[in-house]
Amino acid sequence: METKKLFDLDKTIAKDLLIKTDYAWEILSEISEFIKKIGETLPKDKFEKTGEDIWIAKSASVAPTASLKGPLIIDEDAEVRHCAFIRGSVIVGKGAVVGNSSELKNAILFDKVQVPHYNYIGDSILGYKSHFGAGALTSNVKNDKKPVVVNKCGEKFETGLKKFGAIVGDFVEVGCHTVLCPGTVVAKNTSIYPLSMIRGYVKEDSIYKNNGSIVKKIEEQ
Repeated sequence: METKKLFDLDKTIAKDLLIKTDYAWEILSEISEFIKKIGETLPKDKFEKTGEDIWIAKSASVAPTASLKGPLIIDEDAEVRHCAFIRGSVIVGKGAVVGNSSELKNAILFDKVQVPHYNYIGDSILGYKSHFGAGALTSNVKNDKKPVVVNKCGEKFETGLKKFGAIVGDFVEVGCHTVLCPGTVVAKNTSIYPLSMIRGYVKEDSIYKNNGSIVKKIEEQ
């Protein structure tokens, strides 16, 4: 569940922010200031500052109907499609896709992440080449509004955060219309069946079935 086990940190412009912490959720409150700091250092031959604390790579594709609010970095070759809604404190990685009517706030998308259809990603971090199916969401606030607790196999981690969605490792596939409850951690190379509701921790190299059972991928072969 540690940051370095979930992610290849060379696959994000936010490496210097994430490398300093044991648990990725510890930097959620720092994303905004980090963007403002490194935004001013981005090479002007590759990035253009298009608004208040908004930096967009010249090779990125952004639909004119997308709504963008800073602080925001859209990295090289990323694609932000029709009616995407980016509410600020967001890093969209190289080659990532933010799709039609998807909404992002206070989130880091590693390189090659895809949230292409009607997704909500709030107070969350998505690892390299992770993919959310249509309508898959992160839920970032508990119903009782209490601070989020991460539960890993009975061991509880107090985050102190009232807003915390999910930490999703590299190469994770999240099926359509799945909900990741507050404080969910999905380790790398895991697949989630459509229509699942997940809370807690899901081990790497697993398949999470929508009846709640979890099997190792090798067992399915």
